[in-house]
Amino acid sequence: MNTKYYDLINQTFYFPQEEFTLNKDNLQFHNIDLMKLVEQYGTPLKFTYLPQISNNINKAKGWFRKAMEKHKYEGKYYYCYCTKSSHFEFVMNEAFKNNIHIETSSAFDVNIVENLMAQGKINKNTYVVCNGFKREQYIDNIAKLINNGHSKTIPVIDNYEELDLLQEKIEGKFKIGIRIAAEEEPKFEFYTSRLGIGYKNIVPFYRKQIQENKNVELKMLHFFINTGIRDTAYYWNELLKCMKVYIALKKECPSLDSLNIGGGFPIKNSLAFEYDYEYMISEILNQIKIACDDADVPVPHIFTEFGSFTVGESGGAIYQVLYQKQQNDREKWNMIDSSFITTLPDTWAINKRFVMMAVNRWNDTYERVLLGGLTCDSDDYYNSEQHMNAVYLPKYNKEKPLYIGFFNTGAYQETIGGFGGLHHCLIPQPKHILIDRDENGIVATEVFSEQQTADEVLKILGYEKKEK
Repeated sequence: MNTKYYDLINQTFYFPQEEFTLNKDNLQFHNIDLMKLVEQYGTPLKFTYLPQISNNINKAKGWFRKAMEKHKYEGKYYYCYCTKSSHFEFVMNEAFKNNIHIETSSAFDVNIVENLMAQGKINKNTYVVCNGFKREQYIDNIAKLINNGHSKTIPVIDNYEELDLLQEKIEGKFKIGIRIAAEEEPKFEFYTSRLGIGYKNIVPFYRKQIQENKNVELKMLHFFINTGIRDTAYYWNELLKCMKVYIALKKECPSLDSLNIGGGFPIKNSLAFEYDYEYMISEILNQIKIACDDADVPVPHIFTEFGSFTVGESGGAIYQVLYQKQQNDREKWNMIDSSFITTLPDTWAINKRFVMMAVNRWNDTYERVLLGGLTCDSDDYYNSEQHMNAVYLPKYNKEKPLYIGFFNTGAYQETIGGFGGLHHCLIPQPKHILIDRDENGIVATEVFSEQQTADEVLKILGYEKKEK
């Protein structure tokens, strides 16, 4: 009988895969021996494999280039990084090696932009697309950027009041975009996105506040679907509705020349993941070109704002199974040395799946288990009730430590989990390491942050040590 953990994975999925291979009994991630990381740094452990950020950026740029050549698409393509996915400097440093642009979501993002400019990571040719609902500090920061001469800053108007607020602070002429309030899928609790201006109201808004305004140049129409870029009737229908608005605007507004299709490229969340990126890009450009050709208007330049796609597949987490609890005849709980709520918050907040596999002991027999975190919260778990498949891992053996890895966790988990702050039940934040690879293929690692100490947590809580 084929009862080893390796047999289970090999019979269930296509394995090995591009980033996952096996070295005897241990899992490798991009040819990195994960057990060596465990031996060197311990667990729980978070890591970021920096080269994957550049890999995904250049894949997407290549797909768009190929599709534009195929369809003889005469517009340009601009890849923007969506900062809210991960604001860390090490992410920005890697991303901006690749001649890309940036999208912001809130006031402090603009401070990051200024820092990147001061370091020479971005320059006057870098587009800064400012999304989100804008209040006083965000408005002030955008105005400062533009007033200091960064003419490629494009605030995307989210509501009717924002244009007036920007004009009060910005000196002279500036570019803007308008965000469409897309209609959501029927399963949503609401019908229309809270972000942007409704389809039917955009042309009237342009006529009333922009058309005769000599200080404002409408550059971009912004279109984003909350469920992401997927091959569904809903997505294609919304894209065509967007194109009708773009074409109507373009016929009245010569300066409009760009369509921002937002983000929403999915990333691998299981070994069975399938998504035809090249087809989706090709068909999006094809539909846009057909609509523009039929209306006899030039095709727009294309902007995207990929966040999870940029950084998600660079991240991972490794935990040790500390103990197994047999709670009844059917349920075995493998307790990890950290918390899902605090280190992978999307697993419980939105039932998100990540690629999960054993790091070692692949030649051992397997069993079905539930995975539990260290907090006293009943939601601190990862199992088949929340996810499509049961969790199978090598059998627990107190004498043979078992390590498990969660992969493609690089987007949102640190900021949602509260990096450097307080965590549920005061479970400490794990050690985080950065992994890089030079031009000769040599791997180097460094510690970005150590595991939180009790003193650091108590200081946040106000328990300062007092001198006697």
